Amino acid sequence: KEDYVMKYFYLAASSIILAYIGITIFIYFYQRNLLYHPSENNYLNDKITFEYEELFINTDDNISLKSWFIKKDLSKFKTILFFHGNAGNLLNRVHKLNELNTLNVNILLISWRSFSGNKGKPSEKNFYHDGNRVVEWLNDQGINKNDIILYGESLGTGVATELASKNKFAGVILESPFTSIADSAKIYYPYLPINLLLKDRYDSKNKIKKINSPILIMHGKKDNIVPQKMGLELFENANKPKFSYFPDDDDHMMEYNDELLFNIKNFISKL
Repeated sequence: KEDYVMKYFYLAASSIILAYIGITIFIYFYQRNLLYHPSENNYLNDKITFEYEELFINTDDNISLKSWFIKKDLSKFKTILFFHGNAGNLLNRVHKLNELNTLNVNILLISWRSFSGNKGKPSEKNFYHDGNRVVEWLNDQGINKNDIILYGESLGTGVATELASKNKFAGVILESPFTSIADSAKIYYPYLPINLLLKDRYDSKNKIKKINSPILIMHGKKDNIVPQKMGLELFENANKPKFSYFPDDDDHMMEYNDELLFNIKNFISKL
C-alpha cells in the first residue's frame, strides 16, 4: 500500500512538473501574441469631427506606417506625436482625437507595424524603430524636437519613455503607464519566471529618470489592467518639471472630460 501511495505521488508530481514546463514553453513562444492585439477593435462608431490627412510613413526596413495628421499651424502650435496602446487600430482613438482637436495643437497619430493593416511584426525593438523614424519624419517636415510633445497611451508610454530618455522634446504625456512589462506580467503570471522568459521589457521605471523634458503623467485609480501605483511610482521617479493627473474614478481607458483636457491644456501652456 505504501509503495502504491509513493508511486501515485511521484506520478502526480511528474505530471504537475511536466504541465508547468509545458505552460512555460507555451508562454515563452506565444508571449507576443499575449502582449500585442492588433485585431482588437473598440469605439468603431465614434463620429470623426476633425479634418485630417491620411499618410503612410516609410521605415528603413520597408514598413509603411499608416498615420493620421491633423495640421493646424505647424509654425505656431506644438505637435503631439501620439503613440497608441497594444490593441486596436486608428479608428479606436477617434474619441480621443475629437477631444484633443479642441486644443491648439497639431496631432500626428501613427499606427504600429502589424496594426491598422500595416505589415511587419510587433516587438519592443521594432516599436522603438517606428517611433524614432516618425520623429525623423516630423523633423523632415520642419518640426523640431523642441516643438514635439510625445504622447504615450498604455503600451505606447513605453515607446515615449524610451525616446524621451535619449532626446529632449517639448514635453512628454504618459496616459495609464506601466513601470515595466516585467512588473505587469508578474501580476498576471506570478507563478512563472518572468525575468527569464520575457522578450520585450519596456523598462520605463529606470528610463524615466533620464528624461529631462517636462512630463505629465495621468492614471486612473480604478485601472484594473495597469494599477495606478505604477503611474505614481513613475511620477515619483520623474525629474522636474513634472505634472500629474490621478483621478479616482477613471479606469485604464481614461475619460476624456473637461478636467482631463484642462490638465493637458495647462501642461502644454507651460512648454
